[in-house]
Order: sequence, then C-alpha cells, then structure tokens
Amino acid sequence: MDFVRSVISCWGGLPVLFVFSIVVFFHELGHFLVARLCGVRVLVFSIGFGPELFGFNDRHGTRWKVAAVPLGGYVKFLGDENAASMPDQNAIAAMSEADRRDSFPHKSVGARAAVVAAGPIANFLIAIAIYAGLAMMYGKPSTAARVDIISPGSAAEEAGFQTGDIILSINGRQIDNFTAMQRVVSLSGGEKLTVVVRRGDGEITLTAAPRLQEPKDPLSDGTRRWILGITRSLDPTERLYEPVSPIGAVTWGVTETWFWIDTTLTSIGRMFVGRESADQVGGPIRIAEESCKVATLGMAALLTLTAVLSISIGLLNLFPIPLLDGGHLLFYAIEKLRGRPLSDRAQEFGFRIGLTLVLMLMIFATYNDISRYVRRWFIS
Repeated sequence: MDFVRSVISCWGGLPVLFVFSIVVFFHELGHFLVARLCGVRVLVFSIGFGPELFGFNDRHGTRWKVAAVPLGGYVKFLGDENAASMPDQNAIAAMSEADRRDSFPHKSVGARAAVVAAGPIANFLIAIAIYAGLAMMYGKPSTAARVDIISPGSAAEEAGFQTGDIILSINGRQIDNFTAMQRVVSLSGGEKLTVVVRRGDGEITLTAAPRLQEPKDPLSDGTRRWILGITRSLDPTERLYEPVSPIGAVTWGVTETWFWIDTTLTSIGRMFVGRESADQVGGPIRIAEESCKVATLGMAALLTLTAVLSISIGLLNLFPIPLLDGGHLLFYAIEKLRGRPLSDRAQEFGFRIGLTLVLMLMIFATYNDISRYVRRWFIS
C-alpha cells in the first residue's frame, strides 16, 4: 500500500510513465528507422501491449499506437507472425513478389541483424545523449571524495577513517570525486581495499573491507550493496560541477555509459558465482518507486535514472536468449554459418525456451520487489 500511495502521490505516476516511455520509444525507434533504411515495411509501432488506447496511420501505412499495458513495446514488420518477430510462414507463402521485397524475412542476414541490433544501440545512444546534455547544461560532477559522515560500527570506522579525510586513491587507482570512490567500493566484492587519504597536511594509508548492507540513504531502495559507511555532505552548495566542452560532454557520456555496461556485466557474473546478492535484481515495481523518489530531486536526476535504465534495457536485450534481440542475432549468426536458417521447429522451440526464461526473470524480479516491501513492513 505504501508503494501504491507513493506512486499515486508522485504527480499521478507521471515520472514512472516518463521513464518507461522514453526508454521503450527510443529502443523501438532504433528498430523502426533501420528497418525503413533497409526497405522493410513496418506494420505497427506500439508503445505498450494489449488493447490500443489511441493511434494513427502514417503515409507509409504504419500504425502508430499507444496500448493499455505500458510495460514495453514492439515494432511489427511485414512477414512477422507476432510482436516477437517470429516469421509467419503461411503469410510468407501467400505473399506477392512486391510484398516479398518489402518483408523482413526476405531481407539478407546482414540487413535483419542490423534492424535487430538497432534497438539496443539506440538505448546506448540515448543514454550517451542524456549524459552529454546534462554535462553541457550543468557541467561534469566533480564533488571531492571527502569524508563528512562515518556510520557507527561501519567498515570505515573500523579502518580508522576520520571526518575531513579526502580519499586520493584506492588500490592504486586515482580517485578524483566522491562518485568514483563509491563505484570502486561497490564493485569490490568485499575484498580488502588499500585506501590512501589526505589528512591535514599529510597522507596516510588505510585498509578497509567493504560490507554488504543497505546504505543509510533516504533514496535507498532496500537493496544491499558493498559500502564502507562513508557519506558526503548533503549540502547541495558543496556539490561541484566542472564545465566541459561539447566534445568533453560526449566523451563523458560515453564513459558513463560504458561504466554502467561494465558494472552490470560484472554484477551479473558475480551473481552467478555467488559473490553478489541476487536481491538487487528489480522489476517494474522497483523502477516505479525509484522514478518517484528521483523525481523529487528534479528533472536532471530523473533523466539520469532514464539513462541508466536505458542502458540496462539495451544490454538485457543483447543477451543471447531467444525472444530477445540477442536471441534473434544468435539465430542469424547460425544462419550465416550454416548457409540456411534453422528449421521452423527449432526456432519455435528456441522461442518457447526464451519465453520461459523471460517469464522466470520477470517473476523473480517481481518477487524481489514484493519481498523488499515485506521486509520493510516487518522492520517498521
């Protein structure tokens, strides 16, 4: 109930719809634009699934629509059986020669691969654009890695950190801002870190092992992370931003986007080997809650969340799971090597497996979301 009230009170849930819609729209727009460039006829461009709420037809015959369930979207091409781009063999067999030229299944492997890959690539590009735009407007964040608050009983207190310390490096890696420090710690996996800090006029070396726990942060979503127990000043006047050129802004956008790709892949790898908690996997409920929380901090923060989510969606879609874009690319790679596509039966079997895996992931993510609220309810 707390979640429902928070979303309803959060401008009627507008931030939630904003984040979902931006990410889905640009993903599908990537597919759409490259399909048009490759001469594929696009039948439907849908934001959401289920019954259509409203829409229109463009001059090329594409139906642009918004559907009732805003948890994704799809682009349907001529020759597709459904929104997952499974080929409709009956429709293909009955096609005229003109329709065959415009249908997706009759395009070359390279063209089909380009259309499919364009969706995730669009997600990465919009993330880069968001980061670059924010850097041009506000500058590049450069708040010093200064220790302002140390949590009692934390790893930082045990290691001997003191208020006023400025972190210079961790394991030999230079630290030039507080965010960089947080990122190194969060990716540590709990291993001991050698931290060089400036204290007064001198430098000292400390050794600290981050602990897996929930950050004591008003924006915390209940997910445990590797932390030292150090907090920077919450005074917004102490947050510094470094002006950058247009090229510098784009470079920073690429760097931030790559950081989140690397972080996501590293976290997934650690989950599989048991070194990372799987409770950080979240679903639509968590995204909605985070959107409402971040919206209270302003449009810049909401756009940053949109960029992170866009990267996550783009990366997820590249996983080689049938039904996702990466699964289609896997099929096309096999087709290229074999000189012919997989049989209809093999493709259908693959899509069934993919659907099962995706549903399992959705159920697991939703279970994590609900469990998080149950834990909060009992704790409170």
